[in-house]
Amino acid sequence: MTKRLLNEGLEYKSLESMVKPTLHIDEFSSKMGDDDDIAVASFYVTDDQAARDLVSWFEKGYDFILDADKSPGEIDTNKYLVYVEMKRRTSLPENLATLLDDLSTLTEHEGSGWMVSYDGKDFEFSEEAVKKHVPLSPKTYRSMKDGELNKMRAIAGLKEKRINEPAQDVKDFVNLSKS
Repeated sequence: MTKRLLNEGLEYKSLESMVKPTLHIDEFSSKMGDDDDIAVASFYVTDDQAARDLVSWFEKGYDFILDADKSPGEIDTNKYLVYVEMKRRTSLPENLATLLDDLSTLTEHEGSGWMVSYDGKDFEFSEEAVKKHVPLSPKTYRSMKDGELNKMRAIAGLKEKRINEPAQDVKDFVNLSKS
């Protein structure tokens, strides 16, 4: 018996009815680095091969994507996750808009027809909405997480802390540079 290599790929609208039109941001931790530096966007896909093809498409097509991967198995019946890791920078909303706009060539969803899920909130995708809800720098992300942890500390009756307080030698160096 001769084995043949089956080469599948993505063509125009080849993912119709396979990708849920919701972009999840930061629901999963980065495998490449710290969460304050890397944002993780994820998509639900209803077919294993489609998820694999989408990962390949993301990795080969965008210089701003650091890594893409899919869940090792089904998350639920016929549900796979595709993860995309990008730097957490002010360019993130524009990069996400590019991805979603390009996905309109593969799916039935238009760039503006996507929903975003971030930190328990759902909103219609727009670059402005992402700027409003998603931290776009490591410093903003750390500051937000400090605030959440301090709320929990206050509820527990504990003293608030600044987790990301610069080390004393860094403070001294900054002070010297100002002289």
